[in-house]
Amino acid sequence: MTTWLSSHAVLVQSTLVSLLLALSIQVPLRAGVFSFAGVGSYAIGAYAAAIMTIRLQVAPVFAIGVGVVIAAVAGYLLALLVARLAGLYLGMATIAFALFLGVVAVNGGELTGGATGLYGAISTLTTGHVVAITGIVVLLLAVSERGAFGRRVDAVREDPQLAVSLGIDVGRVRRRVFVVSGALGACAGGMNSLLRTTVSPETIGFHLVVTALTMIIVGGALSWAGAAIGAVIFTWLPTVLQFVGDWQPVVYGVLVALAAVYMPTGLLGVAQSAWRRARRRGLPADEQDRPQADDPERALAALQEARP
Repeated sequence: MTTWLSSHAVLVQSTLVSLLLALSIQVPLRAGVFSFAGVGSYAIGAYAAAIMTIRLQVAPVFAIGVGVVIAAVAGYLLALLVARLAGLYLGMATIAFALFLGVVAVNGGELTGGATGLYGAISTLTTGHVVAITGIVVLLLAVSERGAFGRRVDAVREDPQLAVSLGIDVGRVRRRVFVVSGALGACAGGMNSLLRTTVSPETIGFHLVVTALTMIIVGGALSWAGAAIGAVIFTWLPTVLQFVGDWQPVVYGVLVALAAVYMPTGLLGVAQSAWRRARRRGLPADEQDRPQADDPERALAALQEARP
């Protein structure tokens, strides 16, 4: 196992960084917030970590932490600024935020390295550190998807007006997901810049939005597990598709289109539906049509049918 990890260290690192990037968009989507601010936060984390490492020679955890704090604060301020926006308008505003940071990086002079970027961000960050940080993040997100907070987020996504009538502060939930999204994106960007020892405007462009969205669409947008599935597939897929050469972008496009049309809930949603159907087959005939506790869609449908 150790030999395999050492020989595939770059792919493992890329998978975990891609997972955090995908989560920075998945977390807002789960709350019904169409935001790509996590990509802008990725740029903040990448440049903050590189600057702190090159200029001040600080420890990698501290360098990444500075970027996370800055991005979290920026996420909160952005949430206040776009509080009245929703849907496509919100998405465009957050993409503009990411593009604006790209312009700042190009025109940042010696601080950001200008169009050529920063080089020589050499640190002691290892694959073990990346695994540990990602594991902690995933554990916290998995816990947040359950319990009272998870139900509040689901309510905000499904019906914000109903959530307000139930006493849920929708604006507060939105601000929280912006903060979490910013922290996740910055963590991904900081780790990537220290692992690759460089960062430039080309590495923080619009392609990150496409990459993260692709992972979420294929894997599933309503859980961290869906983002993990998408990150694994699209990080390791190029090694499988080497034989198609220059046709790889076409293959990616076909896969994403098929997933969007035939698997709107992603691979995770398909697997969960199959699991629920398999469990129902093992129930007595009179219980098969009864909504189960782990089948919220069926339970909601039953309640709507029973409503006078």
